[in-house]
Amino acid sequence: MRLHYLQHVPFEGLGAIEPWALKNGFTITKTSFFADEPLPPVDAIDWLVIMGGPMNIYEHGEYPWLVREKEFIGRAITAGKKTLGVCLGAQLIADVLGGRVTRNAHKEIGFFSVTLTDAGKKSPLFGALPASFNAFHWHGDTFSIPPGAIHTASSEACVNQAFTFGRNVIGLQFHIEYRPEDIDAMYGLCADELIPGGTYIRNKADTRTAEADAMNPHLCALMDGLNSR
Repeated sequence: MRLHYLQHVPFEGLGAIEPWALKNGFTITKTSFFADEPLPPVDAIDWLVIMGGPMNIYEHGEYPWLVREKEFIGRAITAGKKTLGVCLGAQLIADVLGGRVTRNAHKEIGFFSVTLTDAGKKSPLFGALPASFNAFHWHGDTFSIPPGAIHTASSEACVNQAFTFGRNVIGLQFHIEYRPEDIDAMYGLCADELIPGGTYIRNKADTRTAEADAMNPHLCALMDGLNSR
């Protein structure tokens, strides 16, 4: 299997997705938009993974590659490629599928509980996860559930945390791919987003390595399920 991922900033890579893919014998390639790298032909990949980033999906003037990225995501989904979007990646998928991305009522940073919806509990993919689990969050925007998609998870601060579309597409607002070192990078490089007194903002001192270790198996369960479809 050929996994290709789209990376928007140097510090948001595959995380725990990489060891999962290598263990399963995947080849891995990437497009780094921050380095102006080209996109591959859609028929040259089997999986598409779209990572996070600090930009808004509508900032086409500052990030002109967003236009061709959205077009590529649309072609990959139409071609039936297995597609996973995380945070910004999920927002991009939602937009491509006809959803809307807007400012969330709360900025959500740190570990917070995610709860499966009734549809999520019945989902062939999300049904393999616990009904409620801790995940890492770092976002200020949110997506609407696209037409035809299934809403699969929520949190207290953000109603739309995950969705599936068809058999092969998953969108996750939260991060279960982050490892401890990825979380350290976020707190080190994006500390300006830690607004004092935010209801759903937790600083680095409130995070624990064990929480990251506990959520990575949930990522693997989703990937296993998508891989088997």
